[in-house]
Amino acid sequence: MLDNITVLNLASVGPSARAAQWLADYGAKVLQIGSVASGRQIEPAFHAYGARRGVQRLNLDLKLESGREVLYRLVATSDVLLESFRPQVVNKLGIDYTTLSNINPRLVYCSTSGYGQSGPYAQWAGHDINYLALGGFLECTGRAADGTPALPGATVADSAGGGMQACMSIMAALLQRGSSGRGRYLDVAVIDGVLSMMSLYVDQYLAIGEPVTTGSALLTGRYAWYGVYPTRDHRFVAVGAIEPRFYSNLCTALGLDGFKKDQYCDARQPALRDALRDAFSQRDRDEWVALLAHRDTCVAPVLSIAEATVDPHLQARRSVCEVQHAQHGVFKQLAPLWAGIPRPERVSLDATNDSAAILRGAGYSESQIVDLLESEAAE
Repeated sequence: MLDNITVLNLASVGPSARAAQWLADYGAKVLQIGSVASGRQIEPAFHAYGARRGVQRLNLDLKLESGREVLYRLVATSDVLLESFRPQVVNKLGIDYTTLSNINPRLVYCSTSGYGQSGPYAQWAGHDINYLALGGFLECTGRAADGTPALPGATVADSAGGGMQACMSIMAALLQRGSSGRGRYLDVAVIDGVLSMMSLYVDQYLAIGEPVTTGSALLTGRYAWYGVYPTRDHRFVAVGAIEPRFYSNLCTALGLDGFKKDQYCDARQPALRDALRDAFSQRDRDEWVALLAHRDTCVAPVLSIAEATVDPHLQARRSVCEVQHAQHGVFKQLAPLWAGIPRPERVSLDATNDSAAILRGAGYSESQIVDLLESEAAE
């Protein structure tokens, strides 16, 4: 879908790296602009971010004029630039939006950061847990044994709050560029994405003054029929019987008809929770799934990562593919999963960086390429 789009990504990890990988999966030509060895702070594992499938790499020293000149040449023929430096760093490097849009007015320039380019927290350092904390997400999750908010099992903020927001805004900007002929600047703040994910509860508070915390709302554990229960084999099932019909089916299947009228009765929730816990303790997890999942009860197994990778439904949807990696051999990884992207059975990855070919494509002569590589402005 994006096979005519060229993306420059200046971030090695985090939301920008996720967005760049997803844009590559949609067919964009993505060039990863990394740091030369002397300035490199972090290098993700070879299998991270889809093992950089469909992504080429060139390392530049952007503190050197010759390194910046390479980027300027690449910008001239690119459509999108992603960066995740701390606010104002790009101005010091001379790669800010004003500078680059003068080179290419059609450029869509996307800055991703934790707290945004403006505001009193803009210069704060942070990671996924910090953005989930500030946005109210952690307060609405379950509690650990000591009463503290439980850690989520996924990088929710980086993925849904940042990477997906970046992809959506970039695609919208490209669509607008089709009619306006001009690119634009995008300030993608992960905290904005987290707040957007929390909109049901934030809007509830703002509209009627009713706050939400763990255990106080339907989706945060107020009702027994929306939760997780242990089974006889010390595994778990997840129950989400929200609609009255599904709740009634669950009660019937578990022999709990006496609770059918009590779905939203707060006083009866402790007794119902105990009854559900007792019922699920009578069989193993997979037995319950076989008995209940097909009966419109909204019951599903809680799978480990290992189990999820071989689950028959996820296998039927070709969620995992095989990779042939030039350096690390054959291994498996998640296939491109976003809607509209073909799901291959096997992907071949070239782990080498043909810096010379990239520089040649940017218009550099062979002697200039040698000079750039020897000066370590590029590698």
